[in-house]
Amino acid sequence: MDVTMLSRIQFALTVGFHFVFVPLSIGLIIFTCIMETLYVRTGDPKYKTLTKFWGRLFTINFLLGVVTGVAMEFQFGTNWSRYSEFMGDIFGSPLAVEALMAFFLESTMLGVWIFGWNKLSKKMHLLAGWLIALGTHLSAVWIIVANGFMQNPVGYVLRNNRAELVNFWEVLFNPYAWYTYVHTLFACYAVGAFFVLAVSAYHLLRKRNVELMQICVKYGTVFAIIATLGNAVTGHYNGRNVALRQPVKLAAMEAQWETERGAGFSLIVVPDEKNERNAVQAITIPGLTSWLSYGSTDAEVLGLKDVPEELRPPVALTFWSFRLMVGLGILMLALAIAAWWHHRKGTLPDRPLLLRFLLWSIPLPYIATNLGWMTAEVGRQPWTVYGLITTADSVSPVAPADVAISLGLVVVFYAILVGLDAYLLVRYAKAGPEAYDERQVAVAD
Repeated sequence: MDVTMLSRIQFALTVGFHFVFVPLSIGLIIFTCIMETLYVRTGDPKYKTLTKFWGRLFTINFLLGVVTGVAMEFQFGTNWSRYSEFMGDIFGSPLAVEALMAFFLESTMLGVWIFGWNKLSKKMHLLAGWLIALGTHLSAVWIIVANGFMQNPVGYVLRNNRAELVNFWEVLFNPYAWYTYVHTLFACYAVGAFFVLAVSAYHLLRKRNVELMQICVKYGTVFAIIATLGNAVTGHYNGRNVALRQPVKLAAMEAQWETERGAGFSLIVVPDEKNERNAVQAITIPGLTSWLSYGSTDAEVLGLKDVPEELRPPVALTFWSFRLMVGLGILMLALAIAAWWHHRKGTLPDRPLLLRFLLWSIPLPYIATNLGWMTAEVGRQPWTVYGLITTADSVSPVAPADVAISLGLVVVFYAILVGLDAYLLVRYAKAGPEAYDERQVAVAD
């Protein structure tokens, strides 16, 4: 295996591991702040108990996630030095702002939030929580702005074989970045919502903390429905943006081999990349791909056969990543609606099968979000920066053996962090909110 493929695998694993932590942090801090807002508005100690419970789980995940993010950035110097040399002038700016603006905001406010319960007023403590949420969202802005340039280069000039920044605002307001950003946020909210529902289902199955977990289900199901529907809507517009700016990626996502007007959408497809065709293609809805992509059933959709083979992304991987992501989104929406309906009727605690489905649904949004990023990043190949520099030209001039060693170390390092995160989250989630239930503490006193 050559150095390019080894470096790609290492970066994919690093980002994939890191993205285990990021979406839960973004989604869970929103739910935690909602619980604290209800506490401040009502004065009901139940909401304070739930705020501290979900806040502890958020803190565990956030602190371990910071470590994975720091380690990830070193690869731009070790594995992707030619890429860094080519566009470090552009890529470095958003990352620097992310550290100075977003990371320090969220980390500082997290300290205030953790240690400020008995030192700040209720409203000031709540403000600290929402500032943490703002920090996590700002952090995502700058990371996705950097990625948006790689997908749709804007605001630059080529000078001395380098991409140099000439318009920071054009890079910041890159439409590709903002379509991706909003879609990613809803994906993160889905992770947080289904985490809440899964933990709540665990306790309801064991008839523990029923009153508190019913509150979490009440708000968690609404959060999950909003997140999954938001993903569908923003995903549609994100797809149109891809069609406009990366038609080759769209062709791979749909396994569209022939350029045609009124391209149909087939519900059952099995792409045969080797023979440049689909081995199975059935239940086709005429004109739907054209309409979804360009808003017209008569629009022309580019076919992969009209693209040089060396400029095509891996079709099967892009196609299946996209289709599985959509399928998981539909499944999650169905689960969220079913849980909301039974909670509304007051019958959810008597539906153990549905509760078990909710409990084991934790991996679904994680898998879906990573499949989404796989679609976006694999579908961009063979380019690191679309149309400007290829992945093969971006890699560092190092020996494959060196990358293989670092790849092994990365796998071990991140596996330990993910394992520790999972262990601590499971431990404290199973323990439940009893330790924070101030009503029980008052009775004991």
